[in-house]
Amino acid sequence: MQEFSIKDLEHFTGIKAHTIRAWEQRYGLLNPRRTSTNIRFYSSEDLKHLLNVSLLNQHGHKISHIASMGNQEIRAAIRSLGTSVTSEDHWLGMLKISMLSFDEQLFRSVSSTFEEQSGISDLLLKLYLPFMGQIGMLWLTSAICPAHEHFVSNLIRQRLFRAVDEVPAVDAGYDDDVFALFLPEREIHDVSLLMVHFLLRKAGYRSLFLGQSVPLEDLVQMAPQFPRLKCVAYCTTFPSENGAEDYLRRVARESQGTSLEFHFAGRVFQGMEAVQDSIHLHGNGQSLIGTLLSS
Repeated sequence: MQEFSIKDLEHFTGIKAHTIRAWEQRYGLLNPRRTSTNIRFYSSEDLKHLLNVSLLNQHGHKISHIASMGNQEIRAAIRSLGTSVTSEDHWLGMLKISMLSFDEQLFRSVSSTFEEQSGISDLLLKLYLPFMGQIGMLWLTSAICPAHEHFVSNLIRQRLFRAVDEVPAVDAGYDDDVFALFLPEREIHDVSLLMVHFLLRKAGYRSLFLGQSVPLEDLVQMAPQFPRLKCVAYCTTFPSENGAEDYLRRVARESQGTSLEFHFAGRVFQGMEAVQDSIHLHGNGQSLIGTLLSS
């Protein structure tokens, strides 16, 4: 059975560790396993329960009242929040619960309800993109296992492919901006890049989705065909933080003498400076998308 530290619970729910401890002591809200040195460890059921408690507390339910409710009452109260809830934290919490429970029906229900209220673009930008950022951090801290991340990533990927198919491809003139969306060699996480692909297509740009593990020399060979080619990558696991600077120097070296422009996003590039003017770095997906759509 997977177990979580109190720090994991804090990352998942946004509730500070000292508040979680206070709720335990005052209301018996959770019953963690304790080691011989009194370190708390929580089950996946504890985490799901705390996510539900957090959602209800955000929407006016007092902790003292929630603590007196049974599990069925809590689930009924969550469902009763219904479509009147507009807080994105609520929807993010529901997606986390669906991930932990491997509940495809709940994931699709939350997604379709949010999309009906706000549209496909907001579903991607205001829900899926922050959600992917949060589960990326949870994965890095081992708060979730790879199966959780793969489960929700593939559900999001399915929706994105359908969304892209619904937007017709556009032609571009020789002197128009064209976007080549790629992942470096050994990088396989393409969901964030698929979001960028859809949003560029929807905005009327010619976007070419090249996918995983694209060699730099392939991009260089595309340069003569597209004089205003912008190469876009969203990196999750490669390059690593230690190797990001070396990779950028390699990009600068191999693209020298071309008109290629590069945009890299991802946590590994936060706080770094580009090695040349044709390389632009973005710490997160929102910054990347904002820049590309305003170009």
